[in-house]
Amino acid sequence: MTVALDISSLIDGWDFTPDEITVRSIVGDDGKEKLQLRIDLGLMQLEIDGRPDGQTINGFESCLDWRRDQQASHDRANPDGAPYQLESEDCAELMREGIQYYHRYISFWHTNRYELCARDTKRNLDLFAFVREHAKYDRDKLQFDQWRPYVTMMHARAVGTPLVELQQWDAAVGAIDAAIAGVERFLADYGQEEQAEKMGELVFLKRWRKEVLKAGGRDEEGAGGDDPLARAQAALAAAIDEERYEDAARLRDELRRLEDPPPPGTPGGPG
Repeated sequence: MTVALDISSLIDGWDFTPDEITVRSIVGDDGKEKLQLRIDLGLMQLEIDGRPDGQTINGFESCLDWRRDQQASHDRANPDGAPYQLESEDCAELMREGIQYYHRYISFWHTNRYELCARDTKRNLDLFAFVREHAKYDRDKLQFDQWRPYVTMMHARAVGTPLVELQQWDAAVGAIDAAIAGVERFLADYGQEEQAEKMGELVFLKRWRKEVLKAGGRDEEGAGGDDPLARAQAALAAAIDEERYEDAARLRDELRRLEDPPPPGTPGGPG
């Protein structure tokens, strides 16, 4: 029996569109549902549960689970000894795995499967916390932790969106408030509190909170001060009116970033 290796038939009529997430659900040869994510040169196939590539690591569901077990065993065996540490190569392995979960939770988000998106974003936040605590080198910690604000925001969106749809306003605001506190804690961890108004994830979450409160018939508690989004919109309108087109292009990019913050710009991160 000849096995077909050419994937052309699988993607025929399913075009790749830059700057868009295109996902479909299929039933695999094993009878289980899988996600297929269209990418530039083909497609990526993801399992719904477990590790997205369907692999296990040394008998564990994921590399993170295995490393956690190693850390717990080390701590039991060395209660007064040197702490468990992740070397750079360990972090690189965890990074590759985190990227898999990023692709899957983005696919869940774009197919409105919010509970599963929340599951995988929570998983990557747990990954970041594990690396922060146990990585040997600060540079490895930062490689992961730079994604914390974005994944915190996406987790809140995954938790809060179905609550908004059910008009459970207080619960939705609670999810948003938890995310705002999480992003503010990130800024405090790095002594960057003055960057709050420039943090796209924080601007998005505060604006969304205001919208949810309004939809629920409530005014924002303690509202006051300038809205960075409103300022950017006003500046863009002024730039267009004054024919400052280079400024207008820059402000459009800034406005897009504030309205729907993208993942950090580092290629290949586990957002």
